[in-house]
Amino acid sequence: MRREQMLAYCLAKPGSWLDQPWEGDEVVKVGSRIYAFLGSPDSHPTVGVKCGPNREVADEWLHRHPADAQVMPYIGRSGWNTLRLDGGIDDEELIEAVDASYDAVVAKLPKRERPTS
Repeated sequence: MRREQMLAYCLAKPGSWLDQPWEGDEVVKVGSRIYAFLGSPDSHPTVGVKCGPNREVADEWLHRHPADAQVMPYIGRSGWNTLRLDGGIDDEELIEAVDASYDAVVAKLPKRERPTS
């Protein structure tokens, strides 16, 4: 999957919007919270997503895809991983990972910030 395809998929989710909280790094948010880290358009194509409620569950990705999944720096202990877009993880699994991250983040949003539909 190309970075542009992943970005388009993320932005098509209800209430999603693109932000650049750090110079050169792009993230996709729903409400006020990030659910996908895309990094710089010039960097290696990856997506950082919440892969589980804790590190133990998120580690399943590392076991299934040791060459293409890594613990995210700083927030990895909370279940966030970086997944390569151009590696061995198929597009369907990448989409499922983004969907799960989006759903987990939306579930934690205050009702006033949740997208309608």
